[in-house]
Amino acid sequence: MSFDLKQNPITRLYINLSKERNLLFFASLSSVINKILDLAPPVIIGIAVDIVVKKENSWLSNYGIQEVSSQLIILAIISILIWTGESFFEYLYSFLWRNLAQISQHELRIKAYAHIQELDMQFFENDNTGRLLSILNDDINQLERFLDHGANQLIQLLITVLIIGGTMLVVAPKIALFAFFPIPLIFIGSLKFQKKLAPRYKDVRTKAGHIASRLNNNLNGILTIKSFTTEDWELARLNKESLSYQRSNKQAIKLSSAFIPLIRFAILFAFVAILLIGGFQVTQNVMNVGTYSFLVFITQRLLWPLTTLGQVLDEFQRSMASVNRVIDLIDTPITIQGGQRVIYPGSIKGEINFKDISFNYPQRQSTLKNISFVIPENTTLGIVGLTGSGKSTLIKLLLRIYDFEEGSITIDNIPIKDIKLKDLRKCISLVSQDTYLFHGSVEENIAYGSQKANSDDICKAAKIAEAHKFIEQLPNGYKTIVGDRGQRLSGGQRQRIALARAVLKNAPILILDEATASVDNETEYLIQKSLTKITKQRTTIVIAHRLSTIRSADNIIVINKGLIVESGTHQELLNREGIYSELWNVQIGD
Repeated sequence: MSFDLKQNPITRLYINLSKERNLLFFASLSSVINKILDLAPPVIIGIAVDIVVKKENSWLSNYGIQEVSSQLIILAIISILIWTGESFFEYLYSFLWRNLAQISQHELRIKAYAHIQELDMQFFENDNTGRLLSILNDDINQLERFLDHGANQLIQLLITVLIIGGTMLVVAPKIALFAFFPIPLIFIGSLKFQKKLAPRYKDVRTKAGHIASRLNNNLNGILTIKSFTTEDWELARLNKESLSYQRSNKQAIKLSSAFIPLIRFAILFAFVAILLIGGFQVTQNVMNVGTYSFLVFITQRLLWPLTTLGQVLDEFQRSMASVNRVIDLIDTPITIQGGQRVIYPGSIKGEINFKDISFNYPQRQSTLKNISFVIPENTTLGIVGLTGSGKSTLIKLLLRIYDFEEGSITIDNIPIKDIKLKDLRKCISLVSQDTYLFHGSVEENIAYGSQKANSDDICKAAKIAEAHKFIEQLPNGYKTIVGDRGQRLSGGQRQRIALARAVLKNAPILILDEATASVDNETEYLIQKSLTKITKQRTTIVIAHRLSTIRSADNIIVINKGLIVESGTHQELLNREGIYSELWNVQIGD
């Protein structure tokens, strides 16, 4: 465990759970009070022995209670009160710690997920979904398990050592030294074990993330696995990842399992020493029987709980490894910050101006070089180019999925970097080639992003997108469940639902990123028919794989190797007999 206070996982957790600090305080206080009351029985036993041995001369008689029966009755009443209080605070700490565990689990998961949503796409390209799922589920659940019972055990262990140790120093300081002898050894050993365990459990959590990533990839790619008959190969790869995880866990378990036996031998020495030395002092009348009884019982209460220290530290180290992974995710810097300018879709006309835009992805050659063009409001721009020429990158820059290094992009003469990110994206509807539908009904997917829309609005949007007819023919119409990623629908059906979603959003700017690239001719015709309705009264950008989609565009630009090499209408570009003309001739079979 790191001794840098700011990087200490406990400190990082405390900072990130600011709302739960009151609950943490009262849970800890309940644990302390419960342990104080829990340590009272050995004292009561010592007093009881003192009463029956010394009778009228017992310790309790110093408070004016001479009769043995009265002393025992009072002692019984005190015992009832102590047991009642202990039971109450045991219930209270159990209730509070469990609530803290559940609330902390929820708050951290939501906080981590909320932060993930703010991260730029480069983060997701460099990371993997499986690791993120492992953090949001496994690591946060690991913390919940520790807070549920491990934290209470640590607190009560500390209170036990402090109270019993202090009491023994007062009652029998010489014998107390023998009881204390193993404690420094145990704590020093614990710190060393903890230091060795930390990297091992970090490795365990990393390997767990690898397994989650492998499972996520395989389940999403199950069709490819089946079609290429690679089931055995994928099973072997998963087996390799799982065995690696098993080996990492085995190394951690091997070290943590050796801890408890070593503690037991240290405790045995202290207990036997007190048993013998205390007994000799009683026989020599140096110590009374009540004190000796108290010391024997209290030594057990002091030392035997330390046998659980290994298990508690094991759980603690596992949870701290998980805490570091969760907080590291939360602390990942957000590289794309929105501006302060507030805009509303209804007030945007939709004129877009790209001026001298240059951009390149990290560790790649320049993608866009000095790109400039203007899209007047309520017009359609077609963008054409070979794969990798930078067409989709233009859209990502407009949406600020990525940020450009040079130049400027404005909407209605407002720099997009001055606009709040959510406001900017509310003004843009995107229909991509890879349409993503969420598990749910057709109706829910069309209304995604427009949750306040009613059934009539959804139906109207579907009709404009030429989707209403096929939706009506589905088993449950608009209530039909589409499955994960819309797998129960065809590619064309998914595209038309995506178009309906964009129509319902009713943003002043519409982007179609190769929306007809993977559909058949009939579906393309229906989508083109939809577009004549959808593009009215809005600025539209169409990235075209099939050039027939953009032949009626007001302007078309051709991008090649990050540069605009041609610009004009469909007919103008054909007359130039350049790249656009060549692409057109290829597509019509000439």
